[in-house]
Amino acid sequence: MAKRKSLKDDPCPVARCIDIVGDRWALLIIRDAFNGMRRFGEFQKSLGVAKNILSTRLRDLVEAGVLTLAPAADGSVYQDYLLTPKGKELFTVILSLRQWGEGHLYQQDEPCATLVDRNSGKPIKKIELLNCDGKMVAPKDAIIKK
Repeated sequence: MAKRKSLKDDPCPVARCIDIVGDRWALLIIRDAFNGMRRFGEFQKSLGVAKNILSTRLRDLVEAGVLTLAPAADGSVYQDYLLTPKGKELFTVILSLRQWGEGHLYQQDEPCATLVDRNSGKPIKKIELLNCDGKMVAPKDAIIKK
């Protein structure tokens, strides 16, 4: 398989992000990390991904500073993969994808797990993009300024 071109120096911030989290396995690993998974075996069981692919994606996420390796919390010889502060900032990205999926990829009567606030048990409100005046922003309201 040919090595893909790196986008790490691309002038577009979206392209630079895609260089790190732009494949299905990376995003699903990050999702699982938010759901409390820490071990290689947990990720592998959850995702059903080949071990060599998982190993590569975990290594890449560690190198990118999204995950870090730490001694296992239970004192075993294993290592835990933990979200870094940089990785935790991807929560909004994962939440946005989840909410888009809930709104567009399920039939009206199809069951879907709901993300709720840990303390109140109430569903998380849909993400809204607001301008500095607190007004909703639509795609037509935004432009790229260099």
